[in-house]
Amino acid sequence: LEGYAAVGADGPLLSPLTMNQSRVMPFGSELMYLPDRIPLLYDLRRTCITAVDDNPHTPGQPIFPVAVFNSPGHVVTHACAYKERQGAGLLPLFSYGAVGWRHGKFHSATACVDDEPRQDLRRMPLAGIQAGVRNMRRQLPHNRLRVHLERCALVYGCPAGKNFFLGRYEAPLPTARTCNARCLGCISLQPDGCLPSSQDRITFTPSPREIAEVALAHIEKVPDAVVSFGQGCEGDPLMAADTITEAIRMIRAHTHQGTINMNTNGSLPEKIDRLLAAGLDSLRISMNSVRKTCYEAYFRPNGYVFEDVLATIALGLAHKSHLAINYLNCPGFTDTPEEYGALVEFLARYPVHMIQWRNLNFDPLHYLRIMNDIARHTCPMGMSRLLEELSRRFPALAHGYFNPPKSNFRVKENR
Repeated sequence: LEGYAAVGADGPLLSPLTMNQSRVMPFGSELMYLPDRIPLLYDLRRTCITAVDDNPHTPGQPIFPVAVFNSPGHVVTHACAYKERQGAGLLPLFSYGAVGWRHGKFHSATACVDDEPRQDLRRMPLAGIQAGVRNMRRQLPHNRLRVHLERCALVYGCPAGKNFFLGRYEAPLPTARTCNARCLGCISLQPDGCLPSSQDRITFTPSPREIAEVALAHIEKVPDAVVSFGQGCEGDPLMAADTITEAIRMIRAHTHQGTINMNTNGSLPEKIDRLLAAGLDSLRISMNSVRKTCYEAYFRPNGYVFEDVLATIALGLAHKSHLAINYLNCPGFTDTPEEYGALVEFLARYPVHMIQWRNLNFDPLHYLRIMNDIARHTCPMGMSRLLEELSRRFPALAHGYFNPPKSNFRVKENR
């Protein structure tokens, strides 16, 4: 829009995007315009930020804010800047990064934390996926989990499902039909009908043998293979811990190769000992915050409390397992001094090996309202500065996006 520049939002802080604050939009990112919202733009002539509700060059023509859903491995540093119209509904379950246009290309406000091409769509040819599906049908003709993963790969376009059939990197092992959290941004179940879920949750619990067959099919042909419980198309895997424990025993009775990982909310520490003893190699614990009130406001636990999550983390560290937190970040909350200070204290007490940075897939303004209602937050420090400060204070702490194979584990303490 000639005469105006793109603006990024870091909570209450609004600023025009600069080349230093952005990078060429990563391949695989998706653009979307936001209905019921007015873009906040920087007026180059008046040198101020203003709400522009229709095209100033063609009066009466509506315009909309444009946001970017960045590809994996890129942390949103500024959210799309906009003002809600009266009665605006909640945005669907995506993250909404700031994006601008310069020199013939889109530029997004991101910091790259993981450049591994594990989910690069250019490396996932449809013909190769279809060939892998045919091969797996022959290899595992009666396996229900294999059938479920076909739908993940071919209908939902799940990159983890695609990688299984392509025989590369990490394979998903969805198992749990239920969950004991009611996350605001749950992508597989939205029972109140306010938002559509992004995908259907698995409707059955695979048997230990079905799980082991899929895992071994992957481990036996992929160098440094990773197989993971806890996917977007299921509840929390700890709800199926008995089945998973038996499946891990079957896998480990056959091979000690490959990395068995679990992505979980960490709510049931009493289940962890048996899983680790059976051969689970790594744990990734999902958290939006390391503060009890903010965590429970988002996860809305049903039958557990925040202290249970901390107990699971302590158990994982005591077992010398690789432990990561899946940190759901949102500019204007994650980079506030209050959340940063709590994170520093958390990392000093619980020296986890890795933070996996995930952009929170939830309406950003609605999320900030919820968090600000329950805790005081002062001026954000900026997501880029936050990453720099954490790297300086905890040099052994890994930052990334994907679950690493055990050949890449960091086991040093982060103090």
